[in-house]
Amino acid sequence: MVELHFSFIIPVYNRPQEIKELLDSLTLLDGSFEVVIVEDGSQITCKDVVDDFSKKLNISYYFKENSGPGDSRNFGMNKAKGNYYIILDSDVIVPDNYLKTISKALSENYLDCYGSGDKALESFSSVQKAIDYTMTSILTTGGIRGGKQSKISRSYEPRSFNMGISKAAFLDSGGFGRIHPGEDPDLSIRLRKLKFKVGFIHGAHVYHKRRTDFKKFSQQVYKFGLARPILISRYPETSKLTYWFPFVYSVGLLLGFILISFKLDFILYFYALYNFLIFVDSLVDYKNLKIALFTVLSTNIQFVSYGVGFILSYFKICILKQIPEKTFPKLFFK
Repeated sequence: MVELHFSFIIPVYNRPQEIKELLDSLTLLDGSFEVVIVEDGSQITCKDVVDDFSKKLNISYYFKENSGPGDSRNFGMNKAKGNYYIILDSDVIVPDNYLKTISKALSENYLDCYGSGDKALESFSSVQKAIDYTMTSILTTGGIRGGKQSKISRSYEPRSFNMGISKAAFLDSGGFGRIHPGEDPDLSIRLRKLKFKVGFIHGAHVYHKRRTDFKKFSQQVYKFGLARPILISRYPETSKLTYWFPFVYSVGLLLGFILISFKLDFILYFYALYNFLIFVDSLVDYKNLKIALFTVLSTNIQFVSYGVGFILSYFKICILKQIPEKTFPKLFFK
């Protein structure tokens, strides 16, 4: 294996304060690396923040017209000098052992593209911690996003909040596509079809702030639901029964409430038990009643929002065979 030279690729849009926290964490890393900041047409730029780190980090800053995070990552990788790119969202904080963990893992089991999990810091808000639990728990997503599964599926799809890709894989694949969200699983699928090795690195988590309120979280996972059937239509071999779970959960919940009027409440007993398990597990994790209650709320927001987006998109894209770019133009950057 050739010697790896790492380049951190970080697109940013109107988030100078978040970039400062991320760059502060990068100064604590051991090893040699460069940092490429791509300002994606922001009205509130982070150039002054980046300039403050010019003597602490090997850092470069580029401003471009707004074209979305996927294209901005491609732009950054084309500008980077390294041969292995580490892609981060601007709202993450990196542990001081991150680069050491990545280097060791790639030297022992090389991956052309890797992903890893995320966690919440103690300083995060109650809502952020609840959303983090919902996105990473074994009880809600199978634990893959948080790296909590003992064995990660062979079809695991790295997410671009914490992801790495070799220069060779980037050049051969063309990088990220125009769809957003959904550009990272789309890239993972194409890389596997090109016979590149894609996988998960345990222990290389970042601290991810995610959305700061439930409304934004609902909008985000709704878009995730819209994007998945588009990917299924492109790559039918990637279809899984598990993608239907949020929709089935939502239908069952609605049916349960309808049946109450007929004095048939047995369905809601199962939902009550499931939500109680989530409440208890979150309470054990965070030892905070408020966070545990928020976790139950965020879990149901995730399932219902994703489920509604999924079935709407599946009906239009997979059944009616509509053109995704015309049906959901807001999911595609030009």
